[in-house]
Amino acid sequence: MEEVFEFAKKVYADKKRSTGELFIDHVASVALLLHEWGLDQKTIAAGTLHDAANPEIATTKEDALKNIRQAFGDDIATLVEKVSDINKIYYSFADSATDETFLHNPKTENLRKMFLAIASDVRVVLIELAARVDGLQKMASLPADRQKSYAMEALEVFAPIANRLGLGEIKRTIEDLAFEFLFPEKFRWLKEHIKEKYEERQSYLKKFIPHFKKVLKHERIPFLDINFRAKSYFSTYQKLQRHNMDLEKIYDLVAIRLIVKDIAACYKVLGIIHKYYQPMSGQIQDYIAKPKDSGYQSIHTTVFTEPGKISEIQIKTDQMNKEAEYGICAHWAYKEKINLKKNQEHLALANKIPEFLETFKIDFYSRQVFAFTPKRDIIVLPKGATPVDFAYAIHSDVGNHCEAAKISGKIIPLSQELKNGDIVEIITNKKRNPSQDWLRFVKTGFARTHIKKIILSIPASIFYVPSLVTKKIFEISKKARERKEEKQKIKKQESSQIYLAGQKGMLVNFAKCCNPQVGDQSRAYVTRYRAAVLHKISCQNLQKLSQKFPEKVIDASWQKS
Repeated sequence: MEEVFEFAKKVYADKKRSTGELFIDHVASVALLLHEWGLDQKTIAAGTLHDAANPEIATTKEDALKNIRQAFGDDIATLVEKVSDINKIYYSFADSATDETFLHNPKTENLRKMFLAIASDVRVVLIELAARVDGLQKMASLPADRQKSYAMEALEVFAPIANRLGLGEIKRTIEDLAFEFLFPEKFRWLKEHIKEKYEERQSYLKKFIPHFKKVLKHERIPFLDINFRAKSYFSTYQKLQRHNMDLEKIYDLVAIRLIVKDIAACYKVLGIIHKYYQPMSGQIQDYIAKPKDSGYQSIHTTVFTEPGKISEIQIKTDQMNKEAEYGICAHWAYKEKINLKKNQEHLALANKIPEFLETFKIDFYSRQVFAFTPKRDIIVLPKGATPVDFAYAIHSDVGNHCEAAKISGKIIPLSQELKNGDIVEIITNKKRNPSQDWLRFVKTGFARTHIKKIILSIPASIFYVPSLVTKKIFEISKKARERKEEKQKIKKQESSQIYLAGQKGMLVNFAKCCNPQVGDQSRAYVTRYRAAVLHKISCQNLQKLSQKFPEKVIDASWQKS
């Protein structure tokens, strides 16, 4: 790690972040957090270098990554590259940062999915979460509007991602830091009013727990630990909103946590608790049988511990407790019987990254691609989707009149596959109609349906103009002549001309299956390479093609010289 830090000092030099803090100080804090979370040397090294490809630091991203790859290998360079890639997906929450109703906006879910899709590696997520925690802790030096925007982004994007990966402690840290900056008055009110309640609850539970232990001992129920923990400020505020801000209705401000050896003991002890303490009706949640979306497991029951005193008791196994605190890091630590609290230094200095983190890939959204509109709305499409699919996803009218597309200001082919994080601008022209060629590359059923609908509704004499199908036939025919492998025998007709979709002068291949002659009633099939093959109307092969690919069969006629 000393070699990595020396490298980082040269890269970051004396450059500063928007907070006024030196980059080297920020990345050192990120590395320390990753160390405290029990991560391995590679991840900590990547965390130390995660800003090295930042435009404010590097002349070019490519050069920065090349230097890291030469110095520390592909794995660390790839992690740094992915952290750099996810920076492009952020957008400002400034316009809504003071609007409490914006919290839990359904549209933000697509931003979280995009983040995970681009990250693709759980170590990248951990590095970015550590960077966010450090940024929130040092946010006071930012302008007020930037504070709110940054806090909203943390609360809406990063806290839910931490929760989704089961990183309960990181989630609570992000939520409380963001909550304080986002709603300072509410935070102060809550802190003032809840302090006495916290102290009162903690004092009561210190006296109750010895009595509770006696009950368990009398019933011969073995347990690993009994403790209590105060609820985070943001979680408390959310719950208060559901209870008309009445603190008397919040029974888990400080909840008791009972840790037992296995799942069977969880259910057994639940019965014992209800034998001695009256449960509140409707206040039992079984998150073992039905875990939360984050994977959290436990049994919660709210009981009258004595007249006028109500407490929540959470029953869980040791593994459930560790996973609630440390999330994914606990999966392999529990398996290896490592004490996360006592052995963090050992974990951080491990010579080899735990196999779980190395092999755990985030592929939940590998079949989707997430792209931005210029207004930063997110469009979700299937993998391999093109700008035409994107245009139709915005609106059918946009798709129907799509003329060109830009990504980051540069014109691209309409057939180009989109990538996660692309900012796509669609250029429309009311005089343009869908091209039959689009059917060759579009991926969404919605786009395909609308393209076919327009094609079928426009007369062939109008639709098949030189700028569309015939133009393509001319272009591909020329390429066919230039490439030997694409050359095909052209049958010349001196006494006649063939008209395709009302156009003449095009080179045509004659189908060997039916060998059409001058004067035969004919139609042409446009192949995947845009070459026209002439068939008799009576040809069975043509009839099959017409049923399967009606959009590729065009009118043909003969005219004598």
